[in-house]
Amino acid sequence: MNKHHLTIMGMLALAFVLGCNNKKEKEEAAKSGPDQVVTVTDSLTLPAPFATESVENRPKEEGWPDGKMPAAPEGFVVTKFADKLQSPRWTYIGPNGDIFVAESGTRKSADRITLLRDVNKDGTPELREIFLEKLNKPFGMLVLKNYFYVANTDGVYRFPYKSGETKITSKGEKIVDLPAGGYNNHWTRNLLANADGSKIYISVGSASNVADHGMDEEKRRANILEINPDGTGERVYASGLRNPVGMDWAPGTNVLWTAVNERDKLGDDLVPDYITSVKEGGFYGWPYAYFGKNEDPRRKGERPDLVAKTIVPDVPVGSHTSSLGLVFYTKDKFPAKYRNGAFIGQHGSWNRSALAGYKVVFVPFKDGKPSGKPEDFLTGFIESEKKVYGRPVDVTVMDDGSLLVNDDSGNVIWRVSAK
Repeated sequence: MNKHHLTIMGMLALAFVLGCNNKKEKEEAAKSGPDQVVTVTDSLTLPAPFATESVENRPKEEGWPDGKMPAAPEGFVVTKFADKLQSPRWTYIGPNGDIFVAESGTRKSADRITLLRDVNKDGTPELREIFLEKLNKPFGMLVLKNYFYVANTDGVYRFPYKSGETKITSKGEKIVDLPAGGYNNHWTRNLLANADGSKIYISVGSASNVADHGMDEEKRRANILEINPDGTGERVYASGLRNPVGMDWAPGTNVLWTAVNERDKLGDDLVPDYITSVKEGGFYGWPYAYFGKNEDPRRKGERPDLVAKTIVPDVPVGSHTSSLGLVFYTKDKFPAKYRNGAFIGQHGSWNRSALAGYKVVFVPFKDGKPSGKPEDFLTGFIESEKKVYGRPVDVTVMDDGSLLVNDDSGNVIWRVSAK
């Protein structure tokens, strides 16, 4: 893993840590043929802090008019998999193929998990049931042995579960307390198990932008935690990750990757969100530094020891894009270039003069390592600079090789399949 960091950070992050006071970025529509990798970033360098004013720019969320839907590259088909959900924030595919959708949010939260089942495998779920309710902002989900795990904002619960069940009515047990809530949307708590099911990883975002109220308020936050399946043995697996959300294992490796939502109020183009491999015991900078040893001026001089040990993340994916979803594509239904690559759901900016994100991007991988820059995959969520149709969050790979994309603003789950 150390060797991985040395090689990949050298190739993909050197331009960022060198730093320039300018940024040039050229985006192209996803019009390429299915076998050609076209990157959407021409070049990207880090500007100085406060090079531009920090602004609040929240577009109106309009919803999708009849006949309108996101756009995928040539060779793909986009269909509506499920609609009339209430903020479908996250999706988990159970071992038997059942689809569990966490409906939760900061506005009016349904606080439930809905079960979808595509019985005849035609790309549309025939069964739709409320699987679990009366939760507290549920997000991450997991099936291990005879338990169904749910990460509420304030803790991890597990419930007795049998494969194929359509509803859980038991109370369950809370196996781990977690610090609840958080800055903006940092209330989410994701779950991921290792290959043999002996460990569970929990992502916990920060309570503030840059430890605005002191580090005492940030205890057990901005971390990925590791526990045993019964909730014992908690330890910090990695730290300094401002808001890690999506997590997955790079195919063919035992390397954990995460998507991280970086800090605000340093200007339009600071700090880039990123996906990165996660080193056990690694420190990734928050709140003292970003992208290596670039010290945050708001925490200047406080912890030079931690600034010095900050790991440079692997792949920047744009400033203020709110990159939250992450999944590796391990099926064979998409063209070969997508095999083992990463799809990232970008929820979209609220604090940038020009909108950023509001799309799903793809990063090619080879032998468990990034082999190219991010490119657009699913676009069309932006109507204008003041209006959006929806906001993509989670990206999930179905057993049939298609992708599901949660749109928690449009209250839709989109399905993307190859022609």
